[in-house]
Amino acid sequence: MTSEPEIGASAVAEFRVRAGDLASAFRLEPTDEFPAVFATARMVALMELAAGRILRPHLDPGEQSVGVTVDVTHSAATPEGGVVQATARYLGREGKLHLFEIVARDEGGEIGRARHGRAIVAADRLIAGARRRNASAT
Repeated sequence: MTSEPEIGASAVAEFRVRAGDLASAFRLEPTDEFPAVFATARMVALMELAAGRILRPHLDPGEQSVGVTVDVTHSAATPEGGVVQATARYLGREGKLHLFEIVARDEGGEIGRARHGRAIVAADRLIAGARRRNASAT
């Protein structure tokens, strides 16, 4: 990392909820049934994207930020077609972890919030380590 974001720096990620973003889309077995509203997993992904956008301009070539911790509350449902926006705010560092507060909103107001930690990694080393770890499991 060549530099660090300023405390309070913010970034936004926004998109329209589609059928594949609904909790009902996450079915591995016929008995897996969830409501047809915005999935918590997709909200967390949007939150991570917003936080990652804060770090992106500060990364060296070959570096990426990865999510390490998420403490999330999903407090309201969003239907298909709704627009969800996640706004991340940089809180600073705790050791190697970059910390963020993130609030997600739709047209009706706040739908969730999270405290999130991201680490900076060398992308090639991360992928190589994942491959080695999975190869040793077989």
